[in-house]
Amino acid sequence: MTTSDQFKQAAHKLLVIPGPIEISDDVLFANAHPSMSHVSPEFIPVLGDCIRMTRTVVDTAEGQPFLIAGSGTLGWDQVAANLVERGENALVLHTGYFGDSFTECLETYGANVDQIKAEIGATVSQEAIESALKSKKYKVLTFTHVDTSTAVLSNAKAIAETVRRVSPDTLVVLDGVCSVASEEIHMDAWDIDIILTATQKGLGTPPGLSVVVASKRAIEVFNSRKTRVTSYYGSWKKWLPIMKAYESGNAAYFATPPVNLIYAFNASLTKITKSSPSLAQRYELHRTASQRIKTAAKELGLKPVPLEPTSAANGMTALYYPDGLGAGDILPRLVKKGVVVAGGLHANIKDKYFRIGHMGISAVEQSRGDVDTVIVALKETLAEARAAK
Repeated sequence: MTTSDQFKQAAHKLLVIPGPIEISDDVLFANAHPSMSHVSPEFIPVLGDCIRMTRTVVDTAEGQPFLIAGSGTLGWDQVAANLVERGENALVLHTGYFGDSFTECLETYGANVDQIKAEIGATVSQEAIESALKSKKYKVLTFTHVDTSTAVLSNAKAIAETVRRVSPDTLVVLDGVCSVASEEIHMDAWDIDIILTATQKGLGTPPGLSVVVASKRAIEVFNSRKTRVTSYYGSWKKWLPIMKAYESGNAAYFATPPVNLIYAFNASLTKITKSSPSLAQRYELHRTASQRIKTAAKELGLKPVPLEPTSAANGMTALYYPDGLGAGDILPRLVKKGVVVAGGLHANIKDKYFRIGHMGISAVEQSRGDVDTVIVALKETLAEARAAK
């Protein structure tokens, strides 16, 4: 096999959807590791280090990571199956498509779910959250930190502060699939109980790994539950001993981990947590890339889906099509220019907008020129589309 400094992935169109994202050559090379036993002495520290570095990314000293083969959706199942018992109440803050999805998952496991729905492009107000928390006892409150369907960024710190002040026993669950490693997060300082995410977005790794970090409070709630966990594969009773074993330098088995993907995740986490730029600098680079895209879009007459700049994500941008133009006018032309963006996802506006991802190496490694490529392609595409009308 070639060495990592010689490995170059094949030429391809620039992938700037809101995940999966562009992956570095080093990470893809690590994913091509020869097949290896998941209990081998060589693999044990690789997974163990991933657990430790995951803590660093979300800024927690004692949170318990769970790294399990599966998509980000498995994180919802872990929350619903391990922390909410049948008949208990859950409050979902709804800022787009994924609020409905998390609601359906919680209901599948027997929770009684209430939603607070923000208007499209807006966030849920702290006043609405406080009013709901005073109305009944909720086991969990969940929110999508960045809803991939709207590019709306919720204020995680403020939400957690409201919950702790009004209903301190309610667990705060942050769905960070589209925010971890691209948006600033401080799990301990903000007193978040669960952060769930996946590898294919800001974490810069191919899809296939569910990443959940649970606070000590959440683990205590799990340990004190009165009924059996309602999932077999997603049960922390099964996975907690596995995570602790690998972190302590020992092998253990419940279900086979995705060994090659763990190698890739290790390579990406090493770059994120132990190399330059620092985490704080990475967040700033994401803000810079985001502002460049959004400024260019504004100059081109494109209206953002988020209603306020303060609630617009830094890792992605959602834009309404110009009057008289639609997906068929914009997306195929971008593809012909080698740029792949995403269409709409939110059911109410699905055909009215499109989405651009700018996270991971596209934002951090400025020498790649990904942001420049997107801006130029967008300008040319709009000019051609308007001329064609």
